[in-house]
Amino acid sequence: MVMDSKTRLPIRFLALGDSYTIGEAVEPEESWPHQLVGMAGARGITIDPPVVIAKTGWTTNELLDGIRLASPEGPYGLVSLLIGVNNLYRGWSLEHFRTEFRVLLQKALQLTGNTSGAVAVISIPDWGATPFAEGKDRAQISRVTDEFNDVCRNEALSEGVHFIDVTGISRMGIADEALLTTDRLHPSAAMYSRWARLVCNSVFPDKKR
Repeated sequence: MVMDSKTRLPIRFLALGDSYTIGEAVEPEESWPHQLVGMAGARGITIDPPVVIAKTGWTTNELLDGIRLASPEGPYGLVSLLIGVNNLYRGWSLEHFRTEFRVLLQKALQLTGNTSGAVAVISIPDWGATPFAEGKDRAQISRVTDEFNDVCRNEALSEGVHFIDVTGISRMGIADEALLTTDRLHPSAAMYSRWARLVCNSVFPDKKR
């Protein structure tokens, strides 16, 4: 199912993830899920304020535990999934990530009533392309980030869900610190706006564009 400007009923939105979903170091309304709600509204699509199950530092297994604890009740008209940076930051294996990511993606699908067009997988940002990674092996971080994102992309494609690649935008932070917060690691509202635009264009395409 592809949502468009004919969608009028309020859409229930569940955002799953980590610090990139809650918007660490920015105001809640500046996070990309909240900005997405505003952008969709401008296209005549009403989305309820996002229900967020996310926490800074969460890995895939911690997100799974968080979902079990919160026990969200579907169906949701949109479920986003952005997770994995903390798995790779901690040096966990790609196969471990693949196994738990698949479980999370199946859970996301279940929460939409198995509506593939209502699930959006967001790629993992490259934290190595930030000033915070100074002194680290940036090339290695980028390589591993790409490997993890290959898993996200392939799993998303196999299930027919949206895959939105924000990694390229995340790599702009090293050259433009206006795209980062004062912690020199997390995205600013300006970068989140770019992410939200990509998500909006994928999930709620503007037929006039």
